Amino acid sequence: MVVLHVKRGDESQFLLQAPGSTELEELTAQVTRVYNGRLKVHRLCTEIEELAEHGVFLPPNMQGLTDEQIEELKLKDEWGEKCVPSGGSVFTKDDIGRRNGHAPNEKMKQVLKKTVEEAKAMVSKKQVEAGVFVTMEMVKDALDQLRGAVMIVYPMGLPPYDPIRMEFENKEDLSGTQRLKSFRSRRHSCGGLPRSCEEQRSFLTMWGKMRKPKSLSRFSRGQGAPAREPLISSEEHKQLMLFYHRRQEELKKLEENDDDSCLNSPWADNTALKRHFHGVKDIKWRPR
Repeated sequence: MVVLHVKRGDESQFLLQAPGSTELEELTAQVTRVYNGRLKVHRLCTEIEELAEHGVFLPPNMQGLTDEQIEELKLKDEWGEKCVPSGGSVFTKDDIGRRNGHAPNEKMKQVLKKTVEEAKAMVSKKQVEAGVFVTMEMVKDALDQLRGAVMIVYPMGLPPYDPIRMEFENKEDLSGTQRLKSFRSRRHSCGGLPRSCEEQRSFLTMWGKMRKPKSLSRFSRGQGAPAREPLISSEEHKQLMLFYHRRQEELKKLEENDDDSCLNSPWADNTALKRHFHGVKDIKWRPR
């Protein structure tokens, strides 16, 4: 088995385990699926947290409008009247104007928030420190838990334009959003993995020879390869620079100290060894 430590820039993302005989094309696709799956979980968690606080999404033609404008234009949120949370709603106005403000009651809100925390933990970057390998099964399990929690709180479902429903139905539209920059296609997924057949054979041969094979994979955008992994971490570099700074200060103080009285000490006598072997050590002269 091979362990891949996937990073984006210098930031760890997750650990992934795969057989050493895995083809590079399949390995690239596997890493990409897990990476994009984790992003999907985080997007859903963000939206579900907003759902718990401010209710379902407003129709696109009502978003960002004031109550006076909605009344003047005679707009109506028909889906908002159908999609009522279990146990009734509590009005909490959305200052951004994206959601209708009819939030779930406190009990249902805690159901959503607790599930979000559990889902985040399953695909968290802290899994790297714990040595846990992230798999597509874990990603799917997190998605299923989020879907189940939303169905419990909103048994009537969500509006078709709500981003949570669109994510669950794989109809999400990320065009023109910041989230698109994090999304990876297979073509630009793992810039750190070898691409040619010769590189692939060498790479897999190296995996087979290593007892504890581990590969570092980095995501990159564009045509160029990702940056090389630094020899030392930023924290180690900081400590090293601090050590050299202290050492320079010590040497500077020694240079500024002109006190040479230590040269009269016995240990500073460069003829002491010679006099010791000649037997003339500790000779005291007496005047006649």
